[in-house]
Amino acid sequence: MTMFGGKVLFLDRDDINTDEIIPAKYLTEISKEALAPHLLEDLKMDGFAPAQARNGIGAVVSRGNFGCGSSREHAPWAFQVNGINLIVAKNFARIFRQNMYNSGALAVELPAADIDALFVLAKNGPVTLMADPQTLVLTAEAGGQTQRFNFSLNVFEQKLVRAQGWVNYANQTY
Repeated sequence: MTMFGGKVLFLDRDDINTDEIIPAKYLTEISKEALAPHLLEDLKMDGFAPAQARNGIGAVVSRGNFGCGSSREHAPWAFQVNGINLIVAKNFARIFRQNMYNSGALAVELPAADIDALFVLAKNGPVTLMADPQTLVLTAEAGGQTQRFNFSLNVFEQKLVRAQGWVNYANQTY
């Protein structure tokens, strides 16, 4: 996969934690697919309905400290099994960010001003985001407007994402 993203779910809040992403009571599930209906079910925000919010979504944009809380691979897996392979935030909890790359998904950090610009763009209608880990460019489109943002990944993160995760990377490399 060379491009990541799709229609965007905007979560206008800092400190969205892994318990809100996938509640701990589902950590005993034996398949990633079993996590799908429970993504964001404990996230409390005015007007937010998890099932409707994640329908047809390929990307999430949020504020700072995304994925904080308990360290668990299940949080990125719950996004992926719902077709969400790109999360954009001001910053991420370190372990959540690494688990995104390990599972072959993309966690993009942007400055607060760029995150604000994405939220403003959303006022023009539904936003589509596409991130290219090769060129390190994030493209946002809404209401006939296009904005581009540069992001960074280190060499190892790029290799993990291009290989679609740690297991594939290890199989190809070792």
